[in-house]
Amino acid sequence: MHFINGFNQLFDGEKNETIKNMYAEIKKFLKHKKEGDMDTRDILTIKGLIRRGEARTACTYNQIPLERVHFLDLPFYETGRIEKNPISEADINIVLDLLREVKPHQIYVAGDLADPHGTHRVCTDAVLAAIDEEKNAGAEWLKDCRIWMYRGAWAEWEIENIEMAVPLSPEELRAKRNSILKHQSQMESAPFLGNDERLFWQRSEDRNRGTASLYDSLGLACYEAMEAFVEYKPL
Repeated sequence: MHFINGFNQLFDGEKNETIKNMYAEIKKFLKHKKEGDMDTRDILTIKGLIRRGEARTACTYNQIPLERVHFLDLPFYETGRIEKNPISEADINIVLDLLREVKPHQIYVAGDLADPHGTHRVCTDAVLAAIDEEKNAGAEWLKDCRIWMYRGAWAEWEIENIEMAVPLSPEELRAKRNSILKHQSQMESAPFLGNDERLFWQRSEDRNRGTASLYDSLGLACYEAMEAFVEYKPL
């Protein structure tokens, strides 16, 4: 439904014949597409609508009001290839504008820094660069804000570096799994950090359960799972 709403908003006013022609061109391109070929602008637009719809569905599932969901359309991402462009001032300024509007008390960014050209790493670099600019400018909101880095599905923080560990009940872990499954276009195996055949949600749950088991083995409270974070402190 979110995809349909987004499509209607994007192509509102277009004649049916125009949309039919676009569909035919997309179908023809995909039928003859070869490995390494860049997608057309129309295909990239449709893919973007799919990803936005999945994100909105996950947010709705977690009762997050859609008016609090922001899509930044950062320029670095618009390459049409797996490898993205380096971040630019334009990317940082877009993030800066949102931070100054929201003035958040907590920020969560991906901590999978071993993949230097991956989207998560580049997004994190853009956010941290924007935070550093606000720090240098003496932004008041930043004095009451903490920045937490999380890990994805592949590797956990070393336990001696973990600064916040959040226990997860079985119901909360199930909710996290269901949220991941809302992103249907991302469910296939990813090559980053090896040839692990487990699905993304399976790797994520195993990591969370493994962290809880490690804390339990150290004599601390036993939980179903735990999510671990490391704090980023602007210099």
